[in-house]
Amino acid sequence: MLIKTSELDGAALDWAVAKAVNGFEGLSHWSVVTYGGYSPSSDWSQGGPLIEQGEVKIKPAWREWYASARNGILHYAETSGPTPLIAACRAIVAANLGDEVEVPEELV
Repeated sequence: MLIKTSELDGAALDWAVAKAVNGFEGLSHWSVVTYGGYSPSSDWSQGGPLIEQGEVKIKPAWREWYASARNGILHYAETSGPTPLIAACRAIVAANLGDEVEVPEELV
């Protein structure tokens, strides 16, 4: 199912981050999110290093957070989210995969 990156949340966002960061094209949501316990959008021990490693900047706004991420010189994205981790994860996905992502239906 095609989802706007700015609307990704929960397991769908975690799956998209795994795909963006590690290129896990063929992995199902079960192997990455459910069984692997991968949840960078809600777990600072997993999402924090992604922010530190990449060129991700986070700043607070009125009732949300803004994040920007860079993937190389030409790929730059800005997104927002209700938490710093969600905003950062969305920015990472947008910079690496674009404004829309094909996500397994089971995750939506």
